This record gives sequence, structure tokens and C-alpha cells, in this order.
Amino acid sequence: MSEQYILAIDLGTSGPKVALFSASGVIAGGEMEATRLHLLSGGGVEQDPAEWWAAICTATRRLLAHNPVPVTAIVGVCVTAQWSGTVAVDEKGDPLMPAMIWMDDRGARYIRQVTDGFPSFQGYGATKLWRWLHKTGGIPTHSGKDSIAHILYIQHERPDVYRATHKFLEPKDYINLKLTGRAAATVESITLHWVTDNRDIHHVRYDDGLLRLTGIDRAKLPDLCRATDILGPLTPAAAADLGLGEHVQVVAGTPDIHSAAIGSGAVEDYAAHAYIGTSAWLGCHVPTKKTDLLHNMAALPSAIPGRYFLFNEHETAGACLTFLRDQVLFAEDNLTGAHKPDDFYARVDHLVAATPAGSERVLFTPWLHGERSPVDDRTVRAGWHNLSMRTTRGQMVRAIYEGVALNARWLLEYVEKFIKRQFNCIRMVGGGARSDIWCQIHADVFQRTVLQVADPMHTNTRGAGYLGALGLGFLTIDEIGKRTPIAAVYEPNPTHQALYSELYGEFVEIYQKNRSIYRRLNRDS
Repeated sequence: MSEQYILAIDLGTSGPKVALFSASGVIAGGEMEATRLHLLSGGGVEQDPAEWWAAICTATRRLLAHNPVPVTAIVGVCVTAQWSGTVAVDEKGDPLMPAMIWMDDRGARYIRQVTDGFPSFQGYGATKLWRWLHKTGGIPTHSGKDSIAHILYIQHERPDVYRATHKFLEPKDYINLKLTGRAAATVESITLHWVTDNRDIHHVRYDDGLLRLTGIDRAKLPDLCRATDILGPLTPAAAADLGLGEHVQVVAGTPDIHSAAIGSGAVEDYAAHAYIGTSAWLGCHVPTKKTDLLHNMAALPSAIPGRYFLFNEHETAGACLTFLRDQVLFAEDNLTGAHKPDDFYARVDHLVAATPAGSERVLFTPWLHGERSPVDDRTVRAGWHNLSMRTTRGQMVRAIYEGVALNARWLLEYVEKFIKRQFNCIRMVGGGARSDIWCQIHADVFQRTVLQVADPMHTNTRGAGYLGALGLGFLTIDEIGKRTPIAAVYEPNPTHQALYSELYGEFVEIYQKNRSIYRRLNRDS
């Protein structure tokens, strides 16, 4: 059984990672490939689905060229991908326009039209709000970044594309279509369309009333299955593109938030993990459906059959460091002409570790693209605060690390209220978890023990590998936690508790005192 392998594909915003996992969850090798992000006026954020597929094939063939395992030993493929994206495909499965991804908020005005009403609560019509919460556990966010908002945008702004669309697919489900020729969604990947009845976790289904309320044609949405279901074998074309055998079976897979939870090893109810990647979140599995509308959190269907997962999200986390590198320190223009160093993240880690905690009370708010949780505010923006003539570069960079952690503490406060208990420890995953100093900062800011999961860059691929093994019958849920290696344990430094508690209070106050300013400045964005 250990000689059988699963190709795990993780389609992130910056590009796909691919990795080979044994049936028991041991990684045999991995590769990455970059894809482009297109930022448009009016809130549009798109990517090219053809570029996704080409990058996946390139990374897979490069991985196989290293001969980590015999190709004949690869028996399964499982995909995870960025969530809340929309690919409109025709009857042949070809995209009709670029993919609208999770950062695209052009559908905000149409979501408000669908969800408003009188009397109103938090900007939602009260009757509609109750109806959505009762059936789905949530409601379309006013940010316009949910999949349903993308479809409404296409329906109103691109009616030609809407009419020609055979299926609207999440990024993960589009890749599965390329792999198998089958258009299907899993019960958790479809959630942000907000048209499924999730009350019975064992029988999630489309709801006719919600479909009528949104005005979306059911025929344009894929049929539903579970994340561990086998969709079928690779098509001959997909097998040839990837360099795999046509016998390889494709397991349905799950979006990135769900695969990270599984890949972190936090699969028991109330076991927490924090993900620090381009975006960030803090979540855990829970046994029942529940919603906190005020802080934009809900327990929604999980990738683990029969379970719910507490879902929330921070829009930008690691993206703040990318912004610092690409737009400030190493922008390719006449001012700098500087080449981005390959060891940039190691350099800033060293700089941050050498800078005292608290950054001389310089604060950074990491809201480069609005925020989702614990506030749903598309107009809030990032910035450094409390700069002085004495402020050093080290303090400004460390403030970014601390600002992301303070934002996560803001979320932690409401997550623990949601589950009515305190976490003893939190597993740290994602690209940010490679940083020892960032893990320690999170432990200090959280005042919780942080467990640094080994190979954190492969958390999502590990989660997809686990799901593939579950679907093919190689593994059980109960085995996942003990098979997930921990690289290091970080205990909170008690000497930093008072300082970070003070900074946390001021961090939240910055938002409270300035949100009306952000709203006025960014009303047209």
C-alpha cells in the first residue's frame, strides 16, 4: 500500500503546486509553477484558466522527470484550489472568459439588489436573511467576492457569456473537468453560491427557493458529490498532458481552506489551525451548523463527510510581504531598477528577528484589499501607523509580521466565542509558517501554543493527498492527525503579553475610528 501514490494538485492564486504523496501521507517530491494575476479597474481580479492548466501540466511533468516514484505507482489524482472563483465554460468545457477569482468584487451591487429588503438588519432584508441563514448557514457577503456575485455580474454585465454558459465552475471543479471530462461540484465547494440547503449535512442539495431568489438557472450549475467521491479516470488527453496513465482515478477534492484544515492534521472537532498564505484564516471543524453574521463567520459543510467547518477569512496576509517586495523595495522602475533577491523572505525574517518586539509601537494594518472577517468591509485599507523620524526599516517590516498576527488575534477572539471554548494550541500552516519568527510572533500575540506543521508549503497538497487516500480507501480520518508531522513548538513569551495586548487594543481602535474615512475615500473602488 505504501508503494501507491497520489498526485496532489494545489491551484493557488500565485500558481499551482503539485506533489506526490504515498497512500500513508508521506511526500515523495513536489514542484511549483507561477501564474499571472490580472488586476482590472472597478474591482476586477482575473486569471486565465488555460494558463492554470498549462502550469499544472508543466509542474507535473517536471516533477515526474525527477523520477521520485515509478509512474505506474501513481494511482490517483486529487485537486485543491483557491475558493470563491468562477469559470464560465461552454458545452465543450472551454472557458468563455477569464476566471473571476476570490478577490474580484465587481458583483457587489448585484448582491445588494438580491439581498436587500425591508425591514433591514446589517444591510440585509430581514426575511431574506432568516431564509438564507436557516437553510445555508450564511448569506452572500456584501463584498461581492462570493461566487454567486460573480455569476450575477456576468448575468448583468456579460449577458452574452451568461447565455452561452453551460456550467459555472469553481477553480477546483474546472480542473476536475479538465482531468475527467465531468462537470461536478462538491458540497463544500458550492457553498459560496449560497443556493444549497445545508441543514442535513448528509444530504446537501440545491434549494429551488434560493435559486429563484438569486435568479440563477439550476441547469448552469454542476451536480453535487462529496470531496472523497471518485469522479472517474483521467481522460486520454489529460493523461497525455500530465504524463500519467489512463488508469489513474480522480478523487473530487476540495477548496484550499478545507484542504488546509485536513493537511494541518487538525481534523478533530475544535482542533484549530491558522493558515498564513496570500490570504489567511483561523478555523476548526465543528459538529453542528451555526452562524455569526456580525463577524462574517459560519459553520459550513466540510470536506470531511458528515462534518461542518468554521469558515472565515482575512483577505491579505502574506500578500503584504509580496506588496512590500514588489511595490516598495524592489519595484522594477527607473527609481530602483533593482532585482528581486531570491532570498528575500529569508532576509526579512532575519531583519524581523533582530528587531525588538512591538516595533517601537509602529502598527501596520494589513487590509490591502478590504477585509472579510471579523468585519466584512470592502473599503478598509492598509497602512503603517505611528511612524516617526526614529522609525527604522526593521520596525516597519516587523510591524507587517505583527499586524498580520494582530489581525488574526482579532479573529481568534470571535472564533473562540463562536465555539464557546479556548484553544490550547493552534497548528500553523501555509507559506508564512515556514518563518520561525512569524510562528513565535503569533504565539506571543495569541498567547497560545503554536505548533509549526512540517513542510507547511505543502499543507494543501498534503490535505489533497489525504483526501485522495481517503477516497481510494487507503486511509481513515482517525489516522490523519498522528500522520501529520510537527516541526517545532512555540510557547508564548510572557514578557511580551502586556505589550501585545496594548497594541491589539490600538489596532482594533484604528479600524473603529477610521472606517468611515476609508468608506469615503474608497466609495468608488
